[in-house]
Amino acid sequence: MTQLAYTLDYETRLLIVDDDPGIRELTADFLSGHGYAVDTAANAAEMRAAIARQDYALVVLDVMMPGEDGLTILRGMDRERGPAVIILSVIGEEVDRIVGLEMGADDYIAKPANPRELLARIRSVLRRARSDAHVPPAPERSFLRFAGWRLDPVGRQLFDPDNVVINLSDGEFRLLLALVEHPRRVLTRDMLLDLSRGLNAEHFDRAIDVQMSRLRKKLARPGSEDLIRTVRNEGYMFVADVSQR
Repeated sequence: MTQLAYTLDYETRLLIVDDDPGIRELTADFLSGHGYAVDTAANAAEMRAAIARQDYALVVLDVMMPGEDGLTILRGMDRERGPAVIILSVIGEEVDRIVGLEMGADDYIAKPANPRELLARIRSVLRRARSDAHVPPAPERSFLRFAGWRLDPVGRQLFDPDNVVINLSDGEFRLLLALVEHPRRVLTRDMLLDLSRGLNAEHFDRAIDVQMSRLRKKLARPGSEDLIRTVRNEGYMFVADVSQR
């Protein structure tokens, strides 16, 4: 049976998984004396039962156990949402330690473990976990989408409807971005030059026309209408609907 040491006023709960009852109880007593709520399990089945009924901040997991060993247990754990894991490996079993870390263990310690070293490792892993929890997630990349195309303003890439990257020069990218950000609106050559910032140092109408011709060829798709319309004596209009997501 799993022996439980519930102390409800302790905020951080640990689980010790080891087939040796003496090691389990000595480790649990030591860690309990340093402010942790500690439960113990003798094998994989007891460990899974404990995790099913209780949230743990960290599991100390012995590698060498009869039946289902620690590495097999680790392989079946949810390393994204599950507790942190420190594996215990017999001195000299370098392969077990390396494999354990590659499988997602947060740290390892040689067995027999010095209780104070184990305590230090636990504190270190928990500090890292808390620090990571406070790091805001990276914002999802937002694309400008039109007629099956995707324009990445940050990565400065254009993807066609087949998800193929279309190579654009810097001037072509700036010009397309100006058009896509102002859909269904007539933009004069001067406006395009201003919006594309540096398309050409000198405001020559011909510079816009050359860039526009190249851009149209790259956006052309058999059987599809042109995405850029020439408005006689005025400028150009991007005719597709644009969404950002």
